[in-house]
Amino acid sequence: MREVGVINNLLTGRKHILCKNQLNHHRLWHKTTFFQPLALFVLTFSSKKLSLRPVLLSEFDYHLPPHLIAQAPPQARDASRLLVFNRSTQQIQHKRFSDLPSLLSPKDLLVLNDSRVVPARLQGIKEGSGGRVEVFFLQALSETSMTALVCPAKRFRSGATVTLLGKDGNPSGWQCRALEELGEGRFVLQLKQEGQIDSVLDELGSVPLPPYIDRSESGLSKDDLERYQTVYARARGSVAAPTAGLHFTDDLFSKLDQVGIQKTFLTLHVGLGTFSPVKADHIETHRMHAEHFQISNKTASRIEAHRNQGGRVISVGTTATRVLEAVAQQNQGTVQAGRGETDIFIYPPYKFQICQGLITNFHLPKSSLLMLVSAFLGQGETSGLPHLHKLYRTAIEEAYRFYSYGDAMLIL
Repeated sequence: MREVGVINNLLTGRKHILCKNQLNHHRLWHKTTFFQPLALFVLTFSSKKLSLRPVLLSEFDYHLPPHLIAQAPPQARDASRLLVFNRSTQQIQHKRFSDLPSLLSPKDLLVLNDSRVVPARLQGIKEGSGGRVEVFFLQALSETSMTALVCPAKRFRSGATVTLLGKDGNPSGWQCRALEELGEGRFVLQLKQEGQIDSVLDELGSVPLPPYIDRSESGLSKDDLERYQTVYARARGSVAAPTAGLHFTDDLFSKLDQVGIQKTFLTLHVGLGTFSPVKADHIETHRMHAEHFQISNKTASRIEAHRNQGGRVISVGTTATRVLEAVAQQNQGTVQAGRGETDIFIYPPYKFQICQGLITNFHLPKSSLLMLVSAFLGQGETSGLPHLHKLYRTAIEEAYRFYSYGDAMLIL
């Protein structure tokens, strides 16, 4: 029998050798729930791997007890817990984020996203009807215009004018007019008065905490203003924090420096896609919203020099990971300086070209972030789903705190 393909059963670890006339009999569809054993099959031809079936959205679902959703940050940033997973040995360790210097090697380079969260959430009154609307800033188009998500958008149309409210709930001196409807509740808005969007956001806007952090009764706290921002945030533009970076402190960076662990920065402005759940049953049909990124000459040179010396690149968060992998796809596997937009969607199986380690928080069910983590656990060979299931089950059993203000994972 001439060998033309190998099917790897990720549940049993067994390999099945197939000849050509057997291939059509192995279109295997296996429905699972999140914490049930997964039987996923990958067909291998030479060096290429083709999934015999689509990866299903349901495979990234899980039940999280509500009390494990972190409603406030830990007392100290680096006091958060850290679940450490070694992909080679499959060993799990339970540490603190402050232990990071002892968990990494002097040959490691941390790559962090230095985007700064803007106070993107504005309140307003629609001229004419007097109806209340929320204007959620998405992206500056010029000094006086922006794209924004308007809610409710059902009766909001191009030409409508909104009077923005101050933080005290009273009308401010600022108004904006809808110039264009973009769909899905998004509009191009133009300031009617002379001024700058950034100034308006700083004066009237509030921190855009995710909806699972409940501030309906208490309102935003002083902690939210400080802690929903990394200590190294620089470039304005995100509407959600790159949360894996929230655990770092200046003191922790000093300790990392002392043991020879280096760091460098890039920028990706986290946009609307962060709040857009994956809805497609077959996840490969999902499309991400494009987000702006920038890599400086200094950062690109440092990463490439580090790789050439045999060092590991550890990406801090899914945002930094997406930039590195998107740039590598366009530059024959290397990191080059540049700026632009990326809508890269990383899901399993995916072979990472740059990132060899990942620091990340625990993510929402059925999210694109969870799919990226699964792909990283699979190392380009498998879906990584069995490891993902095990790690999240362990985190729930050990009462880790989830989501933006929650704990973190280090995957090596």
